[in-house]
Amino acid sequence: MLLNHEILEDLYKDAGEGRKKRAINYQKQGRVKIKNIEYENEINFSLSATVIGNEIYKTYISVKDGIVEDVTCTCEDYYNHYGVCKHTLATVLEFVNNPQYSSEIVENSKEDEEKNENRKDLLLNIKTGNEKFNSFKQMVNSFYQEEVEGISDEEDEIKQKGTIKIEPIIYYEKFSGDIKVEFKIGNKKMYKIKNLAEFYTRMLNKDVYKYGQKLEFIHTREVFEEKSKPLLDFILKYAEIIKFANSNSNSNFRYYGKALNETNILLSNTGIDDLFEVLKGKEVEFNKDYTNQKIEFTEEEPKLDFILKKTTSGNFVIYPEKEIYEITILKGKAYKYILVDKKIYRCSKNFEKTSLKLLELFRKNYVTEIEFGEKELTEFFSVVAPKVKNAIKMEGISEEEIKEYKPQELIIKTYFDFDKNDYLIVDVKFCYGEKEFNPLNEKEKIEVPRNIIEETKALNIFRKTGFMFDVKNLRFILPDNDKIYEFLTEDINFYMQKFEVMITENFKRKQIRNTKMTGIGVKVENDLLSIDLSKIDIDPSELEDIMEKYSLKKKYYRLKDGSFINLEDNKEIEFLDKLSSGMGVNYKEIENGELRLPVNRTLYLNQLLKALKGTEIIKNQEYREIVNGLNKEQLEEEIKVPENLNNVLRYYQKTGYRWLKTLDKYKFGGILADDMGLRKNNTNVISNSRLCRKRRKKSKLSSIT
Repeated sequence: MLLNHEILEDLYKDAGEGRKKRAINYQKQGRVKIKNIEYENEINFSLSATVIGNEIYKTYISVKDGIVEDVTCTCEDYYNHYGVCKHTLATVLEFVNNPQYSSEIVENSKEDEEKNENRKDLLLNIKTGNEKFNSFKQMVNSFYQEEVEGISDEEDEIKQKGTIKIEPIIYYEKFSGDIKVEFKIGNKKMYKIKNLAEFYTRMLNKDVYKYGQKLEFIHTREVFEEKSKPLLDFILKYAEIIKFANSNSNSNFRYYGKALNETNILLSNTGIDDLFEVLKGKEVEFNKDYTNQKIEFTEEEPKLDFILKKTTSGNFVIYPEKEIYEITILKGKAYKYILVDKKIYRCSKNFEKTSLKLLELFRKNYVTEIEFGEKELTEFFSVVAPKVKNAIKMEGISEEEIKEYKPQELIIKTYFDFDKNDYLIVDVKFCYGEKEFNPLNEKEKIEVPRNIIEETKALNIFRKTGFMFDVKNLRFILPDNDKIYEFLTEDINFYMQKFEVMITENFKRKQIRNTKMTGIGVKVENDLLSIDLSKIDIDPSELEDIMEKYSLKKKYYRLKDGSFINLEDNKEIEFLDKLSSGMGVNYKEIENGELRLPVNRTLYLNQLLKALKGTEIIKNQEYREIVNGLNKEQLEEEIKVPENLNNVLRYYQKTGYRWLKTLDKYKFGGILADDMGLRKNNTNVISNSRLCRKRRKKSKLSSIT
């Protein structure tokens, strides 16, 4: 039997009959998975396990010299009585009744014995001799031992702070393309991390663990040297995935193996990117084809050249300068990498689309060189060479010999106009030296080496802008007003940078323009306000349509002549909109060029006029007098409160009195509302532009209180 019979009886006794029955059922149902065994003999051992109940519970049992020193579980029952629960008892029963564990017991090393011997005298012994399990002793010892070990742990951590380093070992499997990483840990002597999932748990719990004769430490982040901490974070990220993938996998993996290997990290595409970010600028151990070497992770651009050579038959060949199978290509999620000459290079996106793309073409087709004839040389220099021009070396070929095959500089001429439908049209010419042609006319060809890449890029610019192919006239056409407006406001500047742009007089006339209001006349006559709007440069017949577009928050309005009015941040249009909405004016009245409004609109109009910058405002004398007369300071100077009221009226009542008198003076009219505090039953009420006195009994205007 793996443990003393009396120990088992003590556990039964402490658990009670009910827990014993449930523990037996748990063990028979296979709910117990023992994670770790440290075994010396039947009276000295410890077990840790997970037990599946309503949740997954962690258990631990420690027996020393026939006495159960420690029993813990993460279940609620344990915390309620600090004794043996059904989960801890089921753990012991699994250990006793499952024969597979008899071959898995491990003897404690001499070093562990010495360590336990040194700490023995620190434990608080509640019972001695052959006394058996006691719940109170287990409870007290568990807390006391934690404090004692904590003191020792703190001392060890201080000594080892910042001294532990981590070194990776990368293994590359050529045929499968798999990359896996193992890790060594230590300071003076390095030890392999045999189980990454357990390492993650040690870091999580800040455990003390001994890797070998010269390495034992508390697993905290502080004990690791600074340059190893990024690698530590990498390990913990992927070790956590390994741990939970294995712990949550089907229990059958116990017999058939783990879901994930716990000795190394098998790198995914994202894992390759993550590892490079951690190791860039460093040299690490790399195992390829069962050979170890030091390689450097670098962000430099790899040097990958191609040779262009003329054959004896008069044809041409291109091939990589390096043997293609000496170059290893690794694929991350965000980047691709090249392993060559003891360096791993991270390829830029431009390099990936050019030199690396050409290299992969050789590898995919299993060829070491590509041959082509003299007739194809022009196409090579037009399509391929511009992409990898800095990576091509010519052998046995002079510049003079290939000059006629290289395309000349491409110049693109564009001719913009509007057709009879006010659609934007453009004729295009591709020019090589003195020769030019219409690229949309397949029948029109020239016998010169052409830069097909640049030609294609240019035609794509027209398509992205929204131009369509006018098959009949062999030109581009843009019929959509929104696209035309966008072209005139933004795209045309880009076109002028890329191409030679020519425009017609018709095109010039149909540009985007801002509205102008050179002057406004305002006067008061016959008790009416007269506004002269004749100097705005908008066709009156289009005004209503323009304002409708503005109210819908459109960016522009296209006039009948084909030009555009910008409606965004347009002060003149904004003025007309507020004039209409604020004064109840329809646009038909504005079209006549003159508005006649009640004089009481003077203040509102004056506020609108202030927003017009660059417009001359002509005001007659009477209008200016009204505006100035409504000034608060002038009110106080010009309108005096009667002496007999001056001392009895409050300040705001005096202001109200002056305001009413002013309204009466300019025939504006007004109404006194409730809650104004002006005692309207005792004051003048304005009606029909007149002050109508409403007297209460024995009350006069001169005696307002």
